[in-house]
Amino acid sequence: MLPKKILVFSLAYYPSYVSGAEAAIKEITDRIDKSEYEFHVVTHLFEKKALRTEEIDSVTVHRVGFGGAYLSKILFVPMAAWKARQLHKEQNFSGMWAMMTYMLMPLTLARWLGVKIPYVLTLQDGDDYKKVFKRWFIQPAIPLIDSGFKNARVIQVISEYLGTWPEKRGYSGEVVMIRNGANPKNFTQFYSDDVLQKTKEDLGKKPEDVYLFIAARLVYQKGIDNIIKALPLLPDRVKFLIAGDGEDREMLENLTKELGVEDRVVFLGALERDDVPKYRNTIVSDIFVHPSRSEGLGNSVLSAMAARLPVVATQVGGLADFIFDENINVGRETTAWAVEPDQPKQIAAAVTEIMNDKEKVSRVTENARHMIEQEYHWDRVAADMKSKVFSKLS
Repeated sequence: MLPKKILVFSLAYYPSYVSGAEAAIKEITDRIDKSEYEFHVVTHLFEKKALRTEEIDSVTVHRVGFGGAYLSKILFVPMAAWKARQLHKEQNFSGMWAMMTYMLMPLTLARWLGVKIPYVLTLQDGDDYKKVFKRWFIQPAIPLIDSGFKNARVIQVISEYLGTWPEKRGYSGEVVMIRNGANPKNFTQFYSDDVLQKTKEDLGKKPEDVYLFIAARLVYQKGIDNIIKALPLLPDRVKFLIAGDGEDREMLENLTKELGVEDRVVFLGALERDDVPKYRNTIVSDIFVHPSRSEGLGNSVLSAMAARLPVVATQVGGLADFIFDENINVGRETTAWAVEPDQPKQIAAAVTEIMNDKEKVSRVTENARHMIEQEYHWDRVAADMKSKVFSKLS
């Protein structure tokens, strides 16, 4: 029996510009038998030197466009739709899969061009509802997006928060909750003790130092500025490691200078996803801080919990599904220290408590690890995607 072929729309894909959505595609497709499903990803050509078509693990990647120029991104929608039409003639796909809201635009246009096959939508947008749907330059595309919502065979969401979106866009079909998983390399110590100790030495970490860590895009929604603002409220031995890059980097660097903490903040830049666990572990880092202003789920937070790092985070968006604080979530096992958005003093207070209460840290991190093992493992995610989502593409 031939495998079902699924065409995936994703603005970015491996090896560059990888975040939670792209990691989800990879982790899911890697775990599904190729004899059952064959995946093809249509994505944007960000780097001119990248291959137009290549095999990456379990998927065939097809890149369209002419480099990372702004115009190329704008034209991605019609180019991706046309590519889908061409590929469907060659491959005879069983269905399509849109990864996040905006990928409904090329998918819907492809249907208008004759690719009349069922499709599913995954919602794991990190921006809040207003930003996704209400920005002025998105308004002309709303008919495409809403048509995509209304005609989906099934919509998969990764958080309770995102689960409220489909009905608002006129969808009346099946909504399936399947959350993302943690980075598998944070479930075990992926790097040797020697590598981790060298990483500490390279960073210049002293025995008395306490390292805060975040792995995120350097954008407004992540609230990284509030961690920097918390540093003057904490002892000088508390340092901050930032893994990631983005439009706010210069602003954040200037903020460290303005507050006189530039010698306490290390910008690691963008790291490959497999390199992040080298810093997100209990040997190199001490506390994971993620004070987002909006969040679809928070994959990096799940991975920090898998690594048994104590977590300080807000409860916005999808974070509320697993950030439980004994002072807020009565009756739930505590998994983290919850803070409100834009509250550096609360971040400082939570970090202080973590430094001073080892017994609580041990209890909370074990609660979090257990929760991740039970509910946020990619093996379970992939099995659920196959049985509850992809099985509907027939």
